[in-house]
Amino acid sequence: MDLSQPTQANVEFMIEAIKLKLRMASGAAMQASHFQVDKYEDIKDIYDMVNSKDKFSISEVEALVSELGKLRG
Repeated sequence: MDLSQPTQANVEFMIEAIKLKLRMASGAAMQASHFQVDKYEDIKDIYDMVNSKDKFSISEVEALVSELGKLRG
């Protein structure tokens, strides 16, 4: 997928990928459609960081979920 363009489809793809990678128990509460394109760069930064690591501590997951929560529309 070409993530160079800030589209709603790309935002939703990245959010779903982040949820899957973090195995978020609260994933259902964080629907990709709640994130807007105007937060694209911030979401992309989180997406890139999540994809760069294989494992996350509980505190890292909590911090990432908190950041995503701040970006919801």
